[in-house]
Order: sequence, then C-alpha cells, then structure tokens
Amino acid sequence: MAEKFVSLVRVSTSRQGDSGLGLLAQKEQVEQHIRAVGGELVQEFVEVESGRKIQRPMLEEAIALAKAYNATLIIAKWDRISRDAHYLLGLQKSGVKLVAADNPNATELTIGILAVIAQDEAKRISDRVTRALAAAKAKGRSKVKSAAQNPHMILR
Repeated sequence: MAEKFVSLVRVSTSRQGDSGLGLLAQKEQVEQHIRAVGGELVQEFVEVESGRKIQRPMLEEAIALAKAYNATLIIAKWDRISRDAHYLLGLQKSGVKLVAADNPNATELTIGILAVIAQDEAKRISDRVTRALAAAKAKGRSKVKSAAQNPHMILR
C-alpha cells in the first residue's frame, strides 16, 4: 500500500500568493518527493499566512486530515510549516508524521536546529522590512512600489 501524504504549501503574503511562483516551486518539490517514494497525495492545502502566526486554520485542517488518514504531512521545507521554533518542536510531539521534501531524512535534532534558524530568519526579515520602510519614509516616499508596479525589480 502506498504511503499517504497531505501537503501544505505556504507563502506569507497575498502578493506572493497572487504571483504563484513560490507556491508552484513548493508544489513541484512536494510532488517530486511523493513520486520518488511511490506515495499518494490525499489532499493539498494552500496557505497564505505568516509562518510566525500560531493560529493557522489551514495548517490545523491539514494536521487533522493527516492524522485521520494516518498520512504524513509534507511540506517543501521546514520553514514553510512554521517560523516559530516552540510551535514546530511541539508539533513534532503531537503525533502527526512530518516530512520536508528538501530534507526527508531530518532527525529530531536537525529539525530543532532548522526551527531555530527559521525563527531567527523571521526576525531578520521583519527587521529588514522595518528598516526599508523607515528609509523610504525618510526619503519622502509614503509607499514602496511592489514588483508589479516596478518592472525593473528583480524577483527572487
């Protein structure tokens, strides 16, 4: 019998969700892992929500479905499930089977380290955005142009 998977792909902002690029890359990574192990996708969940938030209905629904089907909750990378180390470490003990497509052999130690790194990166992102907005305001710009408004911006 094929291993069952419930996938969760996540981006943090509606602009990222609208572009679809990050979601598409995650979906492809997850699908590649499922094919590689001969697994079966039960359902895919797409979430547009900050990984720093704890209350995430889409994630909770994905976890509940994974438990109901005795399936593995699969994400593209560990920071896609949460950027809160405490939450991710607690999730490991909740009984849901977890795997990240980019690091399927991660041990509890590895996941713990990656959780702390993801949490630190969330703080660094927040700090960079705060500084960028302050710099724009100091230059008299009330709004920073998005990639859609600025065709010369490089998307990464």
